[in-house]
Amino acid sequence: MNADITGLTPLSGGSISRAWKAETTAGALLVKTGAPSDLPMFEKEAEGLNEIAATRTIPVPQVYGCGMVETISYIVMTFVQGDEASDTAERLGRGVAAMHAVTGDRFGFRHDNFIGRLPQPNGWCADWTTFLRDRRLGFQLEMAIRRGHMPVGRRKRMERLLANLERWIPKGVAPSLLHGDLWGGNWVVGPGGQPHLIDPAVFYGDAEMELAFTELFGGFPARFYDAYREVRPFDYNAYAERRLLYQLYYLLVHLNLFGESYGAAVDRVLARYVG
Repeated sequence: MNADITGLTPLSGGSISRAWKAETTAGALLVKTGAPSDLPMFEKEAEGLNEIAATRTIPVPQVYGCGMVETISYIVMTFVQGDEASDTAERLGRGVAAMHAVTGDRFGFRHDNFIGRLPQPNGWCADWTTFLRDRRLGFQLEMAIRRGHMPVGRRKRMERLLANLERWIPKGVAPSLLHGDLWGGNWVVGPGGQPHLIDPAVFYGDAEMELAFTELFGGFPARFYDAYREVRPFDYNAYAERRLLYQLYYLLVHLNLFGESYGAAVDRVLARYVG
């Protein structure tokens, strides 16, 4: 992309990297910068955005590139900004449902990536329960042990849960394309009220895991779920039985990122399934 920068404004709100709005002769761009060690994170973000964009199901910012300038890593993409419309939530629901309708033949992804600053192992796996146990819940468990967030009782309950995971996970799950980190802060409104997804941690997994995370911290109105079910109906009662189990992954991520303030929430989920 050939353009001259005419203005640069720092943006607030980013917890991982610094962000800037760059006014250019070709339009507004978002530039995120970080340390040299952040470059792999930016590269995986770009690959995730491009993976979603290729489905043509829901918009994401267009990525123009990422790399290094001296000791600063960066990623450059379209700056997305707009006013919410009366049907923005419905468009978001339909778009996410359409993205989830894009399926693969295995679970995981072709490379590892990140969720926040934490590594997220992927690889390919034929069985969803194995993938969830080994590369999501079990991986976060081992990290929590190393970081001192797994007292003996919690660790034993986690190990019991993992040993019996098949009790709650259905057979025949389809490997849907997931954003992977879809909380209320990872979608924004663009021109015409069109929702866009940002900051993905993509992989192919059970679509219900993504829905469970949308319910964990809020940010998705009822109209989102109604529109989602219109495109992609599912058994809500069956989903509700494993919703907390799927939320456990994201609670463990937050436990490893932010510490014991998330310990009680982890314990409540474990109490629900293994006492």
